[in-house]
Amino acid sequence: MVVQLTSPDPAILADIEKFERLLAEHLAGRLDDDTFRVFRLNNGIYGQRQGGHNQMVRVKAPYGAITAAQLDVLGSVAENYSRGWGHLTTRQNVQFHFVQLETVPALLRELGGVGLTTREACGDTVRNVMGCHLAGACPAEVLDVSPWAEATFRHFLRHPCGQRLPRKFKINFSGCATDCGQAMFNDVGVVAVVRQRPDGTDEAGFRVFLGGGLGANPHPAQALEDFTARDELLPTIEAVLRTFDHYGNRDNKLRARLKWLVDELGIDELRRRVRRERQLLPASASWPGGVPDVVAVHGDAPAGTGQSGPVTLVGSPVTVRSRAGDGPFERWRSANVVVGVAKGTVSAIAHARLGDVTAEQFRGLARIVGDLGVEARITNRQNLALRGLRTEQLPDLHRRLQAIDMAAASAELASDVVSCPGADTCNLAVTQSRGLAEDIGRAMDAAGLGDVGGVRINISGCTNSCGQHHVADIGFHGVERRAHGRSAPGCQLLLGGHLGDAEVKFSARALRLPARAAAEATVRLVGRFAEERLPADTFATWVGRAGGAKVLAETLKDLDVWPEPDVQPELYVDFGETGPYVAEVGEGECAAS
Repeated sequence: MVVQLTSPDPAILADIEKFERLLAEHLAGRLDDDTFRVFRLNNGIYGQRQGGHNQMVRVKAPYGAITAAQLDVLGSVAENYSRGWGHLTTRQNVQFHFVQLETVPALLRELGGVGLTTREACGDTVRNVMGCHLAGACPAEVLDVSPWAEATFRHFLRHPCGQRLPRKFKINFSGCATDCGQAMFNDVGVVAVVRQRPDGTDEAGFRVFLGGGLGANPHPAQALEDFTARDELLPTIEAVLRTFDHYGNRDNKLRARLKWLVDELGIDELRRRVRRERQLLPASASWPGGVPDVVAVHGDAPAGTGQSGPVTLVGSPVTVRSRAGDGPFERWRSANVVVGVAKGTVSAIAHARLGDVTAEQFRGLARIVGDLGVEARITNRQNLALRGLRTEQLPDLHRRLQAIDMAAASAELASDVVSCPGADTCNLAVTQSRGLAEDIGRAMDAAGLGDVGGVRINISGCTNSCGQHHVADIGFHGVERRAHGRSAPGCQLLLGGHLGDAEVKFSARALRLPARAAAEATVRLVGRFAEERLPADTFATWVGRAGGAKVLAETLKDLDVWPEPDVQPELYVDFGETGPYVAEVGEGECAAS
């Protein structure tokens, strides 16, 4: 679905030239910090906790789609501008850390040469447009939402209404109610659905949800209307954006997201204003009515019937346990390969530990995609899906992934923990979430629970939920604890988040723990789930049967202990640190809320 460029995009080149000019003005002292900061953020360049000229560069990959040429250039960027690796995010972006500000224009030129942009990846803009990583290869989908996500990305990139919004604006697409694209907690979530026409035939279209969000105060997205026709989809999304631009709170960043308009106006009034905006939109020069050209050219026919169940792994949907005697390939195939039953589509997940991909891994992935003639998409669990495979290619693919250390047979299972960057680089994080994720992953493998399916573990370094802890089966966010007159790294445990059936259930608070006790708590919980689950259980339904988060918290209270610092000094030192824990929180440029 990604368009292969034969020459650099003039619009991308114009963005880079402007960045180069304004950077020179800023470095010469002729452009003040506040003005340059807003400009820098709108171009996807974000300041790090380390200060100085250390920057995080966020690269957009709409609906996760990425080509072989782009993967190769990402390897070059990791090697020449960053610290040898990039990071796949929960919003299907690629981030590079510790980039020096002066080198950003050259980095942007490398990206632009293969059609990649950082424009509006940060700031109060329309962020990266997300979509199911199996769209077009999923047996349950009603429509292939890939071209719709592409059309939405193209329409809103550099759109005049999206440059100085009250706050950031996120759009997600799912091809069916299973909602692998995570539509239900975003400013606009689009789910493909079917309705019956008066003559009894079926019409595929969309159900548009609005006003969702995570952060410290999560809100579920709510439906605008029962059905939105295909030719009305882009006008509907633009109408939501314009309504947000008109009425969003520009005085208080903490209450500026669209979700707060739901609280302020009420959902019925917000719906009324959006529909009124859409009714008058044909008068606008940017009216995007009709089926977008990219959809007309590429088509949006589903891979399946739109009536089958969710995508099935080659194994149990609850647990993927290898048989005695299974070798590495058999274990990998049972855990990482996805088969679409309707058309025999074959996809495989390349595992990126903690979402990190080294320069050599980027280049190895580029060779795999090019040589095997497959597609690649970043998943919202920080891995890479390789699509359009043939069954006979799987042994060769496995060997190639082994060679670049991306063949772990645990992609998107219990030990594949999702984490935000945390206090490594983020100004707002209070704990080292990545170190905690590694500790939990190791403990799960050591306990023989790493291959349990149906359990998603997510970690955020603070309450802002960049690691999406609110929608995880087991979620943690960092907190500062106090014991014996000392600060210590802690975490809040949350249980039972669930996303699916066009609904979202946010996880419930259980208890607070020392950060170094989180791994043991996770092992106990996943172990009980594996032993007690019923055939139809999800983790969330098991939590309910077990008495809920508070009852389960009682079984873990023995872990919330704080010996004197000289007895267990490691409890007072965060992961990856050498000195006593200090909760250092700076001013965030782009915090979730």
